[in-house]
Amino acid sequence: MRARLADIAAQAGVSEATVSRVLNGKPGVSPATRQAVLTALDVLGYERPSRLRRRSAGLVGLILPELDNPIFPAFAQAIETTLAQHGYTAVLCTSRPGSVGEDEYTELLLERGVSGIVFVSGLHSDSSADPARYQRLVERGLPIVLINGYVEGVDAPFISTDEEAAMELAVAHLAALGHTRIGLAVGPERYVPTKRKISGFRRAMAAQTGAEDVPIECSLFSVEGGAAAAGRLLDQGVTAIVCGSDLMALGAIRAARQRDLDVPRDVSVVGFDDSPLVAFTDPPLTTVRQAVTAMGQAAVQALLDEIGGARASRSEFLFCPELVVRGSTGAVGDRPDADRVTLPHQLAVD
Repeated sequence: MRARLADIAAQAGVSEATVSRVLNGKPGVSPATRQAVLTALDVLGYERPSRLRRRSAGLVGLILPELDNPIFPAFAQAIETTLAQHGYTAVLCTSRPGSVGEDEYTELLLERGVSGIVFVSGLHSDSSADPARYQRLVERGLPIVLINGYVEGVDAPFISTDEEAAMELAVAHLAALGHTRIGLAVGPERYVPTKRKISGFRRAMAAQTGAEDVPIECSLFSVEGGAAAAGRLLDQGVTAIVCGSDLMALGAIRAARQRDLDVPRDVSVVGFDDSPLVAFTDPPLTTVRQAVTAMGQAAVQALLDEIGGARASRSEFLFCPELVVRGSTGAVGDRPDADRVTLPHQLAVD
């Protein structure tokens, strides 16, 4: 116990006697010192005594479309961690097709008395969905925040990745490597992020290569969807493919290999998300990184502002993406040195 007390005391910058007083609930310790000791417990991985555990300030719903795509667990972790730092407990719901839907989960969360709901890539990202569902929640006084999607007329904070800037980064990188025949493999066109990627891709291709009639294939946001879209693009003679997600990019690599094409010697592939583990695929995936942690923190802060009665900004917050260059892209017809290390490039924020 003394060794543990010493570790905690060193981490908190206080004496062992002070740590003991805090752990045993003794008086004579300032609130700031008490909090420093509790924080040290958390940092070192020690479980707080039951009498010192912070009671939840309330429940917050977190609705995701799925957990199969690694980017959504990453969002969940960032949001849940930030909520916990403010004393709130996240209630995670995944609205997969064929299971409980977003509207049903919303009703369940309302019955649980949640303080607010964060929607990640939900129906607000589907331009064919009825946006009235969100406005009804706002009119009921429920604070909501919507991530990666946008609905005109809904009185709530929106937080998104700048999809058009992401395409500009990817196309500029490939053009610098000598590629001019570049294709885009994305998800269904009814989704707001897809529409924005297509718009950004067209503009970037015109600026970087002068091409106006560019190859674009819409499919599903999955490995299989990426493979199908990439196959159609390869039939059109592209030497590089920009994908709407990392899963689609992995499918594109699979499609290339099924044709005995080498990645990146014969075809370069760029993903989107920078999901966990794509740095360790074969080859490591060049991708455009979403600012997941920053977006999660901003979403929670906006929700807490709403819960506290302060009106959060209604402008859509666009977060700047970052191009991370790895081994799946290379110069046209040139096999890159396997030991080469290329530093990431980051889009400057105006």
